[in-house]
This record gives sequence, structure tokens and C-alpha cells, in this order.
Amino acid sequence: MSLLSIERYFDNNELDYYRKERYLFLIMRRKKHGSGRLVQCTGGFEAYVPNPLPPKLEFAPSLLRSLSDADRLIGKLAGEGRSLQNPHLLMRPFMKREAVLSSRIEGTQATLGEILAADAGAAVNRSPDDLKEVANYVTALEYGIQRLSELPLSLRLVTELHEKLMQGVRGEHATPGEFRRSQNWIGPAGCSLQNASYIPPPVEEIMPCLAEWELFLHDRSLPPLIQVAMMHSQFEAIHPFLDGNGRVGRLLITLFLIERDILPTPLLYLSAFFEATRSDYYDRLASVTGQAAWAEWIEYFLNGVARMSEDSLNRAERINSLLNNWRQMAVDRSSTPLDILNLLEENPYCTVKQASGKMGVAFSTAQRGIDKLLSLDILKPIDTAKRNRVYCAQEIMDILDEPLSF
Repeated sequence: MSLLSIERYFDNNELDYYRKERYLFLIMRRKKHGSGRLVQCTGGFEAYVPNPLPPKLEFAPSLLRSLSDADRLIGKLAGEGRSLQNPHLLMRPFMKREAVLSSRIEGTQATLGEILAADAGAAVNRSPDDLKEVANYVTALEYGIQRLSELPLSLRLVTELHEKLMQGVRGEHATPGEFRRSQNWIGPAGCSLQNASYIPPPVEEIMPCLAEWELFLHDRSLPPLIQVAMMHSQFEAIHPFLDGNGRVGRLLITLFLIERDILPTPLLYLSAFFEATRSDYYDRLASVTGQAAWAEWIEYFLNGVARMSEDSLNRAERINSLLNNWRQMAVDRSSTPLDILNLLEENPYCTVKQASGKMGVAFSTAQRGIDKLLSLDILKPIDTAKRNRVYCAQEIMDILDEPLSF
């Protein structure tokens, strides 16, 4: 059976990702050339060790078109993003959205509305573990951005990100901030090494693989968007931590784009694209390790950059326009309603107590400001509590929650 026939068989029969990847992994044993090699390990299993980056890549016309499209749109996002009013504040709910969707890929169920409402002080009916995992993702991203002013992307920064990400959550047993010292594997819940769909490098191969990966981070010979696509795939193939590899790998995409000055601030988040095309995301990664299908993975990644650049800019512009309209409506003898609108730019949920504390004004002053925004239908209460009532600028939430249109 040819590889094309295998792909069609799995697609036609709608079989799950793990079974498909396992089949490709087994076929790879018979391939003389690929993106890596299989090594025999104690225990009777074989683990995959990727070749150093970069691979030999043919720049076919379709790949060049995808690169041109992605470069143009991410450049537009960076340029127009700089002209947005308070882009750093406006990007905070987008950072939370990225954290929610990146964590959801790993099985976390928290929604963006729950995360933002909890940040505003609302009681949320969601597992504290889920909320903590998403909060840790935001913490790690903010930490990484700040750390880039002192430290380049490196293995040291990777371990620091992992420590922030895994602190106090499920998987904390997985030695936060330390590369694994035992074998891990990927597959359905309950599977063993013997029937895993993918087995990453054995322990003794991890540091050589990571050293080569770190050297590649500092290579300046490739177009950056192609380099970051390769970097992400290779990191997932190495799988250097016992847990949290996917989330760290997706954090690194944003940090790479900022370090290379492609984006001035974290304006682009690919987890929404990966979540919306989850089957393709895993299939393309598996095809790199199984078939050395680098061009297909890179084209998929570049398509994600292009589509999410358009999406991020569109959402940010609509939210900014909405806020500007509200500012004109909310002009008052007091500046409090306008100050509250500035808070809504960062989080569309608020409480009187929180607004009072952040603005440094009396509770009654904050209440009058919120009452003004309620009278204009800008805010709406989301509960009937008499104390600590939570309010939401629902039109902002609708834009943030809107599903991807592609």
C-alpha cells in the first residue's frame, strides 16, 4: 500500500490521529531517508531521533506563494498594530484567548469568558486547575517577553518558561523547569511504550538534539517564518519535557517573532488556528517525522500565519472602533466612565470593587461610572448578586469569541 493510499484510507474511514500517526511511524522503519532515525532502546521499543535542522527544502512555487502571503499579512499586522490606540492594553484579552486555546489543545476546558470573568473577581464554575493552567500560560508568555530584553531565545529560557507554565498545576510532578530524565511517549490515554503512536528521543539523545536545536535558533540564513515553522516542529519532535511540550512549543512561536522584531508586541497567536484545524496540525507534524514532509508542514504553518494575521487585525480594529464610539457616547462631567472604558480595553468584565481599586477612586465614584455605562447599554450585569456584581461589555466579548471564518 502506497503512502498516498494510506492517507486516503485514513481520511475516508475517519480514523483517529493516533492510529494514523502510529501507522506512519511503523512505515518510517522501512524508509532509508527521512527527517530522522529510529534507535533501538532497552525495553524492546524504538524511539525517533530527528536530524539536525535545517532540512534540505525545495522552494516550490506554492511554498513561495505561501511565504509571500504570510510575510505581507504579518507585516501589515505589525505596521497597523503600531497605530492602534494602546496596543499593549488591547492585546491583553488576545493573550488570554491564546492561553485558553493553547491549553484547550491539551485538554483544558476553560473558556475565554470564564477566564476573563474570574480575573474580574467573578465566581466561575470551572475547575481551579483549568483556570490555573490558563493563567500560567499568560504568566509564562509575559515573563518570556520581558526576559527577551536580557536573554535570547535559548535552552535556559525554555526551561524558565516551562517552570512558569507548570507551577502548581496538574503535571507539576513532571519536574517544572527540567528536561526529562525518563522516556515519554504520545498516544491514546492508557497506551504504553509498546503501542504508542510516537516515541520521542531517548534520554541520552535529548541534550544533543536540544543543543543542535538551540544552534538553529541563532541561524540567520533562512526566512524567519520558515525558520520558526521548522523550530516548532523540531521542538515537538524532541518532546524534551515530561509534560507541557505543546504549550511551551506554541509559546516559543510568539517569542521568536518578537525577538526577530517581526512583531513589536504579541499581536499574532497561532493556537486559534491550530485548534480550529487540530487534525491537520497533528497530521502535518506527524508527516514531518514519518515522511520528512517539511514543505507540507511549512505551507500549513504559513497559511496559519497569514490567516491569523488577518483575523487578529480585524478583531483588534473592530474592538478599537467600538471603544472609540463608546468614548464619544460616555463623555461626562466626570472622567470616571472614560477611565472604566480604558479598563474594559484590557478586560471586558469588571466589578465596582475592582474598578475602584484600579482607578484609585471611592467605591461610590466607581459605581456612578458603571451606572453611566449601564445607562448607555455598554455594560450589562451577568449575575443578580447584590454585592460584587459582575458586569460585561458583551459586544467586546462577542468579537473575541467569534469563531474563525475560514
